[in-house]
Amino acid sequence: MSTLEILDLHVEVEGKEILKGVTLIVNQGEVHALMGPNGSGKSTLSYAIMGHSKYKITGGNILVDGKSVIGLPANERAKLGIFLGFQYPHEISGVGISNFLRTALASNGKTIPGAIEFHKLLKEEMQKLGMPEEFLKRGLNQGFSGGEKKRSEVLQLSVLKPKFAILDEPDSGTDVDGLKAVALGVKEAVAKNKTGVLLITHYNKILEYVKPDFVHIIVDGKIVKSGDAKLAREIENAGYEKISKAIFPFRESGDSRYVGVAA
Repeated sequence: MSTLEILDLHVEVEGKEILKGVTLIVNQGEVHALMGPNGSGKSTLSYAIMGHSKYKITGGNILVDGKSVIGLPANERAKLGIFLGFQYPHEISGVGISNFLRTALASNGKTIPGAIEFHKLLKEEMQKLGMPEEFLKRGLNQGFSGGEKKRSEVLQLSVLKPKFAILDEPDSGTDVDGLKAVALGVKEAVAKNKTGVLLITHYNKILEYVKPDFVHIIVDGKIVKSGDAKLAREIENAGYEKISKAIFPFRESGDSRYVGVAA
């Protein structure tokens, strides 16, 4: 079973330290929810994992199956099995979803189904997500609403079958139906492909559909509390401010994966 390890990670953006020692370990098939107030470092963590050049790692490490990915470009990290779903997915005119995904599969060294078989696969996955077949005729995300872009991201997740998916606010910009469709896609990726998921969100709503194994609260660049799904409901009821005043380390549970969680 593959493992994604974030170990005592420190990250700067334009000379300002954003992440101040984040430790988090995700195994394939697990769902970890990362919650926190605005500006706490959630998106910074996602971009640092994927290798965005703006985010300078000043300490710690990121490992996939024991191999450090520090210094590797994003495409090499993708080959190792990391997928990033963006908070604000870009539109790419002139590049259709089908061609984009076939190229991505080839770049990652995966077997590409024949054209007819692949088209059938796409239609089946799009139907699950409530995406009209007409979208295949457009450029990637071109003219899509916010919710449609999030469904497109989950479609990519379903087809590419990464070991690990970092999903940055997959619930933003979605209506109720879109939220349920996105949640279904994420659950299928975990159940069928054993994808390990780090799901970044502000709210508990999506976690009612995607049941997390672990919930982590990040405040001011540090994970200050970790628990199970009950913690997300606690956040919904009490808010981040109250939780941050009563932080405690998760290590007392005996789970060695959380050694180094901020007290």
